[in-house]
Amino acid sequence: MHTLQFALPVQYIRQITDQVRRMNVPLPASFVRNRWDALPAGEVQVLALDVFEQSVQDAIDATGEPAFGLLVGERMRINSHGMLGYATMNSATLSEAIALMEQYLLTRTRLVAVRHQAKGAQVQLMFDELIPLRKVRQSVLEAIVLTIKNLYDYITSGGASVACICFPFEAPCYADLARELFNCEVRYGQSWCGFAFPAEALTAPLAMADPTTLQQAIQACQREMHRMSADAGWTAKLTRVMLEKQGPFPSLNVAARLFNLTPRTLHRRLLEEGTSYREVLDQVRHMLALEHLKTGKLSIPEIAYQLGYTDTANFRRAFIRWQAVSPAAYQSAQTESANNS
Repeated sequence: MHTLQFALPVQYIRQITDQVRRMNVPLPASFVRNRWDALPAGEVQVLALDVFEQSVQDAIDATGEPAFGLLVGERMRINSHGMLGYATMNSATLSEAIALMEQYLLTRTRLVAVRHQAKGAQVQLMFDELIPLRKVRQSVLEAIVLTIKNLYDYITSGGASVACICFPFEAPCYADLARELFNCEVRYGQSWCGFAFPAEALTAPLAMADPTTLQQAIQACQREMHRMSADAGWTAKLTRVMLEKQGPFPSLNVAARLFNLTPRTLHRRLLEEGTSYREVLDQVRHMLALEHLKTGKLSIPEIAYQLGYTDTANFRRAFIRWQAVSPAAYQSAQTESANNS
């Protein structure tokens, strides 16, 4: 299967490179080959997923540090997140800051999306994987959650402590280090990824709020979204069309018409990006299936219908190929984990 491509701000790549250097080891050959040591500031880099994964794994191997993702997340500061960081910092309330993250996180990374939900007296800030991260999943999620948790602590001035961190994988050998860096309880083997905090923190005024600076930062985020939309590859454009569609997914022919292209041209452009219509459709179905099963609002036959499968058995076979378990088993595990968290 061809690899996915995605854009990543150079600032984040520099953080990875600088952390390797800080640990006094030579840069891996993959870093030099991909010119990660000489990328221009203020740019985004389009990466193939397998290249990104290999580079992160090379950094872990070169440093001998299994907690490498946490160390990268720890060094991130608010200016690492561009205008989105400044927008959250100048928000009037945490609720406003989270809404901005939910809307504009795509300007910083397409690896995950962020959303929040209330659960009793707490709010869960959740990170959903948009791209299957495979062998570096744990390191990447640790880096993302730690940097956003540090951002949360910064904008709330420590006034609303995070209750716990949750990760959907087993406890690593460096779990004690994780608890030290997060400075709160860290729970592993959970049904979701992110952290929980007091619901009352949502509406508390933030000390650094500045309406004028906030509007300027939001306008900059909007310009960045528009630029990314215009510059996005055909894989991203097709994915967006499929996610926006309320009803059956557009066929290759219909999708091509939406872009004012012939099916042959769209097919060729997707091939140039290392993918195909079928692969994009499969990835979108996978992502939506996970979301539907996590929320539990639809039955499995209803999910199969929503995703365009002719019968539940076809959906079940596809899901086992994606997750190595049946949809029912996956949903049961999610429910059990949620009840125990």
